[in-house]
Amino acid sequence: MGRHGWNSGALRWRLTALLGVGAAALALAVTLLNTLPGNGASTDGTTSNGSRAHGTPTSTPDAGTPDVGWGFTHTQHSADEGNSTAVERVEGRIADVGGLPQNQHLMGWGADNPEPVKGRYDFADMDRRIDFIRASGSTPVVTLCCAPDWMKGGEPGVGNTDWSQSALETAPQPAHFEDFAALAATVARRYPDVRHFIVWNEFKGFWNDSEARWDYEGYTKLYNLVYRALKKVNPDIMVGGPYLVMDSVDPRSEDASTTFKGPWGAMDQRILDAFDYWNKHKAGADFVVVDGSSYTNDDEMLPDEFAATDKFTAVSQWVRQRTGNLPLWWAEYYVEPADAQDEREGWSENRRVAVQAAGMIALAKGGTTSALYWNPENEKGTDCAGCLWTPTNGTDGGQKLPMFDLVSRFGKAFGPGTDFATVSVAADDVPNVRVLATDKTVLVVNTLDRQISAKVDGQRFDMAAYEVKWLTRSAG
Repeated sequence: MGRHGWNSGALRWRLTALLGVGAAALALAVTLLNTLPGNGASTDGTTSNGSRAHGTPTSTPDAGTPDVGWGFTHTQHSADEGNSTAVERVEGRIADVGGLPQNQHLMGWGADNPEPVKGRYDFADMDRRIDFIRASGSTPVVTLCCAPDWMKGGEPGVGNTDWSQSALETAPQPAHFEDFAALAATVARRYPDVRHFIVWNEFKGFWNDSEARWDYEGYTKLYNLVYRALKKVNPDIMVGGPYLVMDSVDPRSEDASTTFKGPWGAMDQRILDAFDYWNKHKAGADFVVVDGSSYTNDDEMLPDEFAATDKFTAVSQWVRQRTGNLPLWWAEYYVEPADAQDEREGWSENRRVAVQAAGMIALAKGGTTSALYWNPENEKGTDCAGCLWTPTNGTDGGQKLPMFDLVSRFGKAFGPGTDFATVSVAADDVPNVRVLATDKTVLVVNTLDRQISAKVDGQRFDMAAYEVKWLTRSAG
């Protein structure tokens, strides 16, 4: 049930001193402070001077289209906090590459409870994240998840926040669906330059125990209410869903689809049923959102880690066929299984980058136009396998890492609307490389843990083990 979102974010949510006996007192204090004059918030979510826009919105790339391109999602720790020199370094790095679309969740993953008591708002964390996105010249995206406790059965008027995994996974009660939609509208008014909203995250809390399937009726009802509420704020706001985990299983599983399968496994039929229901009954959508991994629910990479990424191509094509070719986003995409502590540290960084590049190639070949890399930074002071930059807690922090180069360069070379080109690959090299090309650029990935000599697009060159190589095509 949505395991990729849990695993990838479980250790990165807003797990702070709000836990324990002091939680109620702290949450109530924050709420009261935020309602005082001049403190940046009021009972209706406006700023103290009456303006609904926090900070100074700037024009951002792709703000008026349903595509945003290749970017990342902020999680518990990110570059909006830390040493000012390091923070500015990351802002500059992102701006230098023309900006990277950045996604922030409404609650959790670095953002505090936005409405601890009905009608009382706390947007301090969201404000800081949105301001960082603006400062780095990037397109902001907001994922409307998760919900305040009082919408999930918590005692009303208290303002407690339970940050445990199980509590955060809980969906709003149906009686509070309209309250959640109203909160979404408040967020849209507060950040008028945010034009891309994703509704909820991985069907969290929407599971029908009695029928052992997803509660797609409940999710779709919530989605439709939020969709309509956002469109009332501004018809130009773009809304997407359903953010389902496109799980694959062993073909012998009782949940395996009998019609949608490949060497990478078989799709979970329950997921396909949920997607089809939402697609048929949605009030509308400007883009469609899914997530998932190249490996199966049992962490099997079939037939190997590179060939398993072909699943991304197959799923992308399946989704686009069913949605009339709506722009397709992957809110999360994973190529390396996590361990019991939800860490992905078992591979060398060059292997990790190579398989990631292969996965991004597979997404693009399937028609994916936007995708968000998960978790750009680890806990302050802690090295992070696969992160985009080093922790920003010191003056030397915020240094770009190999994954930053891959994500940023891929986004620049293969953004939405790219016309892909066919290039020649020597027959002997076909099994060993993955390739994606335009008339200007060729991306080549060595899938082997050894040096090879490859001939691509008429060029012969050596590649180190798991090397990711960029070629510039001649004008002729």
